[in-house]
Amino acid sequence: MATADLPETMKGVAISRTGGVEVLEQRNDLPVPSPGDGQVLVKNDFIGINYIDTYFRSGLYPAPSFPYTLGREGAGTIISTGSGDINPTLKPGTQVAYLGQSAYAEYTLASSTHTIALPPNVSTKQGAAALLQGLTAITLIREAHHVQPGDWVLVHAASGGMGLWLCQLLKAVGAHVVGTASTPEKRQLAQKYGAEIVLEYPEAYASDSNSAASAFAAKVKEATPGGAGPIAVFDGVGAATFDASLDCVARKGSLVSFGNASGAVPPFTIARLAPKNVKLLRPQLFPYISSREEFEGYAVELMGMLEKGKVDVRVHDVYGLDDVAHAHRDIEGRVTTGKLLLKP
Repeated sequence: MATADLPETMKGVAISRTGGVEVLEQRNDLPVPSPGDGQVLVKNDFIGINYIDTYFRSGLYPAPSFPYTLGREGAGTIISTGSGDINPTLKPGTQVAYLGQSAYAEYTLASSTHTIALPPNVSTKQGAAALLQGLTAITLIREAHHVQPGDWVLVHAASGGMGLWLCQLLKAVGAHVVGTASTPEKRQLAQKYGAEIVLEYPEAYASDSNSAASAFAAKVKEATPGGAGPIAVFDGVGAATFDASLDCVARKGSLVSFGNASGAVPPFTIARLAPKNVKLLRPQLFPYISSREEFEGYAVELMGMLEKGKVDVRVHDVYGLDDVAHAHRDIEGRVTTGKLLLKP
């Protein structure tokens, strides 16, 4: 499509206030943007849905302004490029995946710093499903806690989009994975993707004599050599699992709290880390990949995994833009396994 043939307006999903799914607005009058310095304009084939989208919609994370178009990743075809220093692989007509803002729309402006050309045998559907969660998983196990072969690791929500990525990548590096999931079907799926042992969530183990956190911690420690507990816990659930994660993590281990699916972790006394010299992190992806070199290094590695079939990108479902409320209800209801996508 030539730039001259672009429409002036496009369809998209925006919010003018925060709240539940009722604040999601179907818009037909969003202006089609023009790329500026270091930017590319992408016509979206698929758009990734992530928990962070619900945080902005609900107000847990503040939107920069209103109306605000949701979405942080997508994949499609470059329509035009702006001025400045743009990687020569990013030309009009190139199929790409990107990280950015305002992805819930037919067209999105993306920074060339966080846009990667897709290999010929990686589809835009795979690219949109893989980029944000794949890069998050790689950086979590490399930088938040550098997992070594033989390590025992706990992954909460092991059958979700992030959980399945972590299970596969941890198995690939030779780690042993203990996972959590809510149903027998989800536990079976997590085992298929690399978890060796999959438990129910902590609340299932509460009794008159033991709190959920301590009872769950005992179960996890039973699974690890010498009852030491996992050297790293990757917890994207948040409030509902934090105490159990802290109780079970090994001495000198890391508790990596990277999400708030059940709500934000409330303030706590930092001295609780002292008895086991636990390291607590609340990482985000973008500080790990702020430069083009950092992004490209991990993104090229991820595309290589996809190209060679080393990871299975599981897509739970593809929703139309007009069905975005259904998608948000599904991801917040913890009834999904794998990635959710939108198709404009």
